[in-house]
Amino acid sequence: MTSTQPAGDIAEHHLDADTPVTRIGYGAMQLAGPGVWGRPDDPGNAVAVLREAVALGVNFLDTANAYGPRTVNRLIAVALHPYPDGLIVGNRVPAQSTLDALNDLAVRTASA
Repeated sequence: MTSTQPAGDIAEHHLDADTPVTRIGYGAMQLAGPGVWGRPDDPGNAVAVLREAVALGVNFLDTANAYGPRTVNRLIAVALHPYPDGLIVGNRVPAQSTLDALNDLAVRTASA
């Protein structure tokens, strides 16, 4: 994977006084399989992409339960749990808070 400019060099936006978000986030929809359905052909590559995005300074991931369905949320859990401080995961259809849901998923994935 080739990187040319870390996201950390990009200006931040503040959601509130204590919550900075990089102006460039990562939209994770295409990490699911073809047509945004099912598992990706190469789950290891999807995990590597998520880790690289965060390593480059991206601190906002956009996802939805419908991607896969739930496939992308599982990939995020596998790739990034325990979640780094400051990471914001935006999930448009959460049944519970997104980080709680991802933490629960990470525990279930690890024990499976």
